[in-house]
Amino acid sequence: MNNREVSIANHLLQIKAIKLQPTSPFTWASGWKSPIYCDNRKTLSFPKVRDYIKEQFAEIVREKYADADVIAGVATGAIAVGALVADLLNKPFIYIRSAPKGHGLENMIEGVLEEGQKVVIIEDLISTGGSSLKAVEAVRERGGVVMGMLAIFSYGFQTAEDNFKTAGVDVETLSNYNTLLQVALDNGIVSHDDLQALGEWRKDPANWKR
Repeated sequence: MNNREVSIANHLLQIKAIKLQPTSPFTWASGWKSPIYCDNRKTLSFPKVRDYIKEQFAEIVREKYADADVIAGVATGAIAVGALVADLLNKPFIYIRSAPKGHGLENMIEGVLEEGQKVVIIEDLISTGGSSLKAVEAVRERGGVVMGMLAIFSYGFQTAEDNFKTAGVDVETLSNYNTLLQVALDNGIVSHDDLQALGEWRKDPANWKR
């Protein structure tokens, strides 16, 4: 764990962007039962948290992707934070739809992306990586070069790591599941007994039951 990961985890828990309920699981849209629910769009309602996230993303771009031409946000959760990062770095911004628009030009990408331009993609959350990699494909199909993907938080599923590796995408997150659990334990949000259930869920989320 580094200071950035701990700080982000603390912020997400404090503003209830992430909730942990190992004894009363949530049901995801996929039908999965889950002891965790994450809605990072809530960070936009808290200026100090929003600014910290924006600044951390910008710092990573400056350090790792200084020659990036364009910042992209994945719809809908990362459009706002992506635009904030682009504004801070004074770089062009585009956003990537989950599916092509059903009318007009039927764009998957909104904004100007020229062939050969280097792109850093911003995500709010990485789960299995499926929707994130659709965004990568959209940029590549338009002739853009994906330098990397940055996300606020990741569940750390092995399938996501495998998918990104296969696609040749460099990924970095501001915080992650392991750090979150330690921070939650340190703050008395979960117990040591809860940790086992939370750990088991990540190993096999599709079949986890409590």
